[in-house]
Amino acid sequence: MTIQLTPEQERIILEEIQSGHFHTPDEVLDRALAALRDKTRQPKSIVQFFRESPFVGEEMKFERSQDTGRKIEL
Repeated sequence: MTIQLTPEQERIILEEIQSGHFHTPDEVLDRALAALRDKTRQPKSIVQFFRESPFVGEEMKFERSQDTGRKIEL
């Protein structure tokens, strides 16, 4: 398959390569197509979202400190 890029598309691809995000135009295209495919998939359940989180296994506490209240004058 042969595709014709617009000057703007070519500029974006070259900028991504020059910034070091990608090494080749093929890598840029592969990432763009993967993002397109992900966008059209069904949304993940909340369980899947947390299982795939980069923070899995981290000891993170999400508890709030107990509110000790404060004095107010009425």
